[in-house]
Amino acid sequence: MSEPYVMIVDDEETFVQTMVKRLSKRGVQMASALNGDAALEYLKAHRNMDVVILDVKMPGKDGIATLQQIKAAYPLLEVRMLTGHATVESAVEGMKYGAFDYLLKPCDIDELMSKVHQAAEKKKAHEEKIKEAAVKNALSSYGD
Repeated sequence: MSEPYVMIVDDEETFVQTMVKRLSKRGVQMASALNGDAALEYLKAHRNMDVVILDVKMPGKDGIATLQQIKAAYPLLEVRMLTGHATVESAVEGMKYGAFDYLLKPCDIDELMSKVHQAAEKKKAHEEKIKEAAVKNALSSYGD
């Protein structure tokens, strides 16, 4: 499998720069945004994104609101919530709206890479199932 295309969304610019650098060194194609609105704008222009790593607490549009908009527009895109302020409530809310997983800051880079690969594989598997269903549908209607 090719390396995933990942976006990190967090209002802490130094953290974002560090994560982009660390994941890029591991061969991951990276993008970043410092707020939810910027992330949504980027996703409109880059529909081949595999995984979004999304901070829960951000000024303006928080991570949960951003997650809801991402999943509404791009239901197959896998989102991992990232926070330094985890609560059971925010984790449950994030999962309810379609987050793939929840990670605590600071997170171990190897654990993060493993979670990113799992999320990217899940997205690719969903895409393959949709393609297979479309082919079966086309073939069955061709025979009519």
